[in-house]
Formats: sequence, C-alpha cells, structure tokens
Amino acid sequence: MLEPLYYLLLFLTLAVGAVQLLLGFFGRKPGQVEIMMSLAVIAGLAVQLIVSTILAISGERAVISTLEYFGYLLVAIIVQVAAGFWALAEKTKWSTVILGAAALTVAVMLVRMLQIWSGVSPFA
Repeated sequence: MLEPLYYLLLFLTLAVGAVQLLLGFFGRKPGQVEIMMSLAVIAGLAVQLIVSTILAISGERAVISTLEYFGYLLVAIIVQVAAGFWALAEKTKWSTVILGAAALTVAVMLVRMLQIWSGVSPFA
C-alpha cells in the first residue's frame, strides 16, 4: 500500500462523506453531482486495488495478512457500489445520506487497511 495514495484516498472519502451527509440532511436528492462524487471514491479504490495487486505480485506482503487486506479492499468497493445502486434506485434525501455514510465507512476501512499492511497504527 502506497502511503501517499492512502492519504489521498482518506482525504477524498472524508470530504465526499461529509459533503454528501450535509447535502442529504439539507434535503437534497441524489443527482449527478452526488453520484460522480461516489464514482470518484470507487475510482480511487480501483487504483488502490491495481497498485496493491502489482505490489503483491512483485513480492510485497502485508505485515498482518495480505488476504485480510484484500478482503477489506474488496468490501470497501462493494459498500460504495451498493450505496450507489441504492441512490439510483431510490431518489430520496436519505439516499444521499447513505452515500455519505458509505464514504465515511470506506474511510474507516482505509485506516484499518493501512494498519493491516504496515502493522502500525496511523495515529501512533
């Protein structure tokens, strides 16, 4: 896991999550802007998946468990995609809130992925 990419993704997910939660609580229904923000998170996770796969193929391993790391990464992608489908199927303000909650969930998962990969807490 490349740390600069981790910090970029963490900032992106926190920003997207906060903005989407605020928009949802102010009654905005999901539109193109909200879906594009979620797609940006998915794209970032896809880049992380590609980079991590290349690192694993080249011989680098997670300190704790490479399998667990990839499990977290795949579930993070699934969470974001599922929230996007929810927002497309149900156009209410709560769908925007769900998009924000999904992005914040991914942020927490990113912190755990860094712990798994490096063996060190990012807050230490």
